[in-house]
Amino acid sequence: MSAPRSAYEAVLHAARDVTRLTCALDAEMLGTALLGSVYSVAEGDRAAAVREFVGGFLSATARRPEPAATAIREVFAALVPDAEGAGEVGHGTPGPSWAGHLGRVRPTGCHAYGDVYGDQTSYLVTYAYEDDSDGGPEHAVVALVDHNIGIVKDLFVAASAERILGQVRAMCEHDELTWFRDEDPGRLRDEVERHLRVTDELGDLPADGSLATDRALAAARLALLPAATTPPLTEPAGPNAAELVRDFLASPEAARAGLAGPDADQASLQFCVSLLLDHAATLPGGDPLRWSPAVAGLFLLDWVHRRAVLDIDDAAMLPRVVRAWSAYATWRRGLPPAAVAETAAEVEKLVPEFVRLHTTGERRSPATAAVAQLIAEGVDPNDSAAIDAWLQANRDRLGDS
Repeated sequence: MSAPRSAYEAVLHAARDVTRLTCALDAEMLGTALLGSVYSVAEGDRAAAVREFVGGFLSATARRPEPAATAIREVFAALVPDAEGAGEVGHGTPGPSWAGHLGRVRPTGCHAYGDVYGDQTSYLVTYAYEDDSDGGPEHAVVALVDHNIGIVKDLFVAASAERILGQVRAMCEHDELTWFRDEDPGRLRDEVERHLRVTDELGDLPADGSLATDRALAAARLALLPAATTPPLTEPAGPNAAELVRDFLASPEAARAGLAGPDADQASLQFCVSLLLDHAATLPGGDPLRWSPAVAGLFLLDWVHRRAVLDIDDAAMLPRVVRAWSAYATWRRGLPPAAVAETAAEVEKLVPEFVRLHTTGERRSPATAAVAQLIAEGVDPNDSAAIDAWLQANRDRLGDS
């Protein structure tokens, strides 16, 4: 068999058995998987790339007589209705019995669930076809939003809504570190679509899950929900940074860590606390009290090495500050005892690796490594004249590196 002559021919070949499918949901699942291959390799705005591909496909296949071509054109038009030419597809053209049921679903429930730390929220919407014979079974769209990186980390369509909803309810009921609630449809749509727009621009997609393959169908389903009429969920405004630092340093947690006594190195202490606040400002929401095992890992094993230069006193102080901050922040947010204990235990696991990374410097950014080198050679990084002199003296060495 000769190779397909174009990407459109490859898609037609992959969809050659579409007319043998027995319901609209199966056809839509096939269509979204095919479009997922376009989404996964696109550069820039991936959603726009899929929309452009569908428009080109519909134009290129407009005169194809094969029943499979007719059927997959209808599937693509239903999945990406804003693609050029989608509105003209299927008018008066005979097709499989399920063709008239593509996208003809109604939402039957909107829910949200997540962890008590606020690291991740999953949004779950169930849908039913108007005709469950040619349409297909009730199904669910699930979107996992990661609040630490501000993207949709996974997105999938599950063919059994009742089963997955039951599993989620049971999990949350028996795990005190999770929560479950019914969600406003408009707010759910806004939260997922807002984070999905960021995800569409990523250079590299999350490696695991069904984000690429199920994205087209999930987006088409979410678009059936009403637009948001209520503002996005926001945390109540907390104290300003200065108030928060004062409260922390006066807390029993800081006292137990030996941070409040006269023997504490105040310069290193203030510097380490400022790093916690600076790190929080880089996360979506910017709340320094949203602390968790995951946030602790991001801070201790990645961010602080790339963004800060720690001397030996700072490196010794930082684990003490993080231990105290973990206890303080989890108490301030009223997290359950299991969450407090889990966070403290994770910090203890992270500290040895933090020490190793600080010692090796393997995760330092080039800028941080350069500043560290200046300090190691006795150059004040705030003295521009001293830096210029150092650069002049080391011109040959820097040119060789």
